[in-house]
Amino acid sequence: MPRSPQPLPYDGILIVDKPRGKTSHDVVEAVRRLVGFRGIGHFGTLDPLATGVLVLALGRATRLARFYSGRRKRYSFAVRFGFSTDTYDADGEALGPDAAPALNPKELEEYAARFLGKIKQTPPSFSAKKIHGRPAHELARKNKPVKLEPVEVDVYEFRLTGVEGSIARFVVECGAGTYIRSLAHELGALQGSGAHLAEIQRTAVGEFTLDQAGQLLELDQEAKTGRLEKRIIRLESLLPELPRATILPIVEKRVRHGAKFNVSLAQIQPGQLTSVPGAPAQLDSDDWKPSRLRVFNQQGQLIAIAEPVVPRTYQPVVVLEAIP
Repeated sequence: MPRSPQPLPYDGILIVDKPRGKTSHDVVEAVRRLVGFRGIGHFGTLDPLATGVLVLALGRATRLARFYSGRRKRYSFAVRFGFSTDTYDADGEALGPDAAPALNPKELEEYAARFLGKIKQTPPSFSAKKIHGRPAHELARKNKPVKLEPVEVDVYEFRLTGVEGSIARFVVECGAGTYIRSLAHELGALQGSGAHLAEIQRTAVGEFTLDQAGQLLELDQEAKTGRLEKRIIRLESLLPELPRATILPIVEKRVRHGAKFNVSLAQIQPGQLTSVPGAPAQLDSDDWKPSRLRVFNQQGQLIAIAEPVVPRTYQPVVVLEAIP
């Protein structure tokens, strides 16, 4: 007889404070080892240089990744003026001598303001952007030509917070796909002496903030003492901005099979956008789709995300497997 599937030990979102020098994949592998299963993904990578919010999806939460691809992000970072590097950050090779410039804060504020709104940005050559199916950084490391086209990105806030010698510190809120390394490089071009990203911390991805994040050593201790589950954000708490409906068991069977189903207006409860300290005031950079619906069963479990096909008739677009 085939074995019945066993429930995963954890199901939901875990926020990790990624350490400097580790890749996002390194962190995923570390968490896989400490929780004892491989069903873990992430909602957007961080460069090895970066620290801060890395959103990990455990178990069935990986099925919800598509709904988080447009979340706005917040960063605090330092830009070192005086020379640029081939990778646009401190891990790269310097492209000239250090000009050691005297920075003018008012001038830097004016430069930063030029990046607000929708802008065209060229990704760094040392990036994961694909060129004919290959990451650009693979070609760049082999000194092969890398031609990346500018893409449109959104910058909602770009603010100078301090200047110390040749280093200027900023905070930025931006849409998905924005390269902070490119912003640093372009600031250096405007200022005239060149610049690169010296350090960076991601402080928020949508509603997930640094206050919720645990360091790997903390998480390891919590896993060993049985306390890690308290840190997991449950499926039922995800996508709170979407309206929700609770359905009867007979309708649940249809939803489980991916079939269309009907709900009355009385069944639909509005979503809630709660303000989280440190999070963007608006969660998404993409067009928000409030017509999407979170579907719950009578036991209060999230079982699907659905979209309307005609008024009061919905089609499941993601169905979460039932817990054995």
